[in-house]
Amino acid sequence: MSRRIYVQELEEDSRRRAREARLASGADKAHQANDSDKQHPQDELMEIIDQAKAAIGKLWETALLPFHAAVSKPAQKAYLGTFLFATTSLFLLGLSTIAYALFYFNYVPQVSVERTIHLQFGDGHPHGVAKLDSSLTSLQAYDVSLLLHLPRTPNNQAAGNFMLDLSLLSPARTPSTAEKLLPESTLKQRLAHSRRPAILTYASPIIDTASTLTGLPWYVLGWKTESEVVEVSMFEGVEFPKGWTNVPQEVKLVVEADEKMQFYEVGVRIFAKFGGLRWIMYHHRILSYVVFTSMFWSSSMISALLAWLVLSSYLTSDSTAMKEETTSLKIKTEQSESEKYEPSLLEGLSDTSRTFPAIGRHVALRFNGRDEDAGRGFDERVKQEDEVIQSTGLQPLTPEADDEDEEIGTSGFRDSGIGTSLDESQRARVQRRKKGSLLGGLPENQ
Repeated sequence: MSRRIYVQELEEDSRRRAREARLASGADKAHQANDSDKQHPQDELMEIIDQAKAAIGKLWETALLPFHAAVSKPAQKAYLGTFLFATTSLFLLGLSTIAYALFYFNYVPQVSVERTIHLQFGDGHPHGVAKLDSSLTSLQAYDVSLLLHLPRTPNNQAAGNFMLDLSLLSPARTPSTAEKLLPESTLKQRLAHSRRPAILTYASPIIDTASTLTGLPWYVLGWKTESEVVEVSMFEGVEFPKGWTNVPQEVKLVVEADEKMQFYEVGVRIFAKFGGLRWIMYHHRILSYVVFTSMFWSSSMISALLAWLVLSSYLTSDSTAMKEETTSLKIKTEQSESEKYEPSLLEGLSDTSRTFPAIGRHVALRFNGRDEDAGRGFDERVKQEDEVIQSTGLQPLTPEADDEDEEIGTSGFRDSGIGTSLDESQRARVQRRKKGSLLGGLPENQ
């Protein structure tokens, strides 16, 4: 009876505790609900702030997309390539301009050359020489004329027609021993020769008097003189063969007249008659500059591009060859390391180490037997497995140990008659590893 009452009291007590637990849990839930109601506006505010931050971050990333694209590695490579191309183009354009300028000044000669001839009097007919230097060029047609500034003196008017003898002389050749005493004029060759007549313009006495009276004020003021300039054409389209010895360096003039004439000034004018490419380059200079500079620039750019392609391919091939050589050397090294203690490589070797004597004072040769090499490899493998077992606390599986034992026991070692395939210490270690694997890592009881 007392036992039943005790059981009932325990049940009532358990039901009371359950009701109290339910009430307590309900109160906790209500309290949590109140707390959640209180914290709900703060959570919404934080969520709104987080969303705003995320939206601002997205907008910032969107705004920075062009900047990121502008500073990316492909863009930097493009900038560098563009800079190098522009710099090379400008540099080659400058070189092309200089090349065209040199070509123009070497190919197109002076269009007009004028020299003053100083006449010499007192020893026969008036004569004079003028230096041309290197003003003329070969394979170019020239027109040569003389300009005579003559006063209208009675002697000049009485001279009537007079003769002009003009010669174009070559450079003086190097004199021989016998010619050193001769005058320098004899060492020069006449390249072209011409004789032309000239005369002052005729005016009757009445016309001459009327013209003088009309221009009297100008004569008094010095703005006009009683003189005349006579131009006489001596050569038309004269051309010289190729070679510097065929280009004239001097002109020589002789005035042949019956009367003693007076001269203010005498000069020679040489005018180049361009044709073909020289005519185009001289009369259309801007067009010629654009065309020829573009040609020079294009050829320079093509040459630079070809040189760059050849150099880049050569460097790429060298780097590829070096990489392949390094890779092959690494593979060979790894293969040699992996095959260093391979048991299959030791099958045909002897079991015992030997030392072979050498001839003379050479060092004796030592041969490591199969047992020594196999033992070294076996010790390394056992050491690695022991380290793994100590670090992980795991024991090798029984089948692997059995396989290892079977492999060692049936590996087909060939005895040379001198020693055994494995020494006793190695065999004992194999047996201990097998027992340890079978016992699940328990210590052995000797």
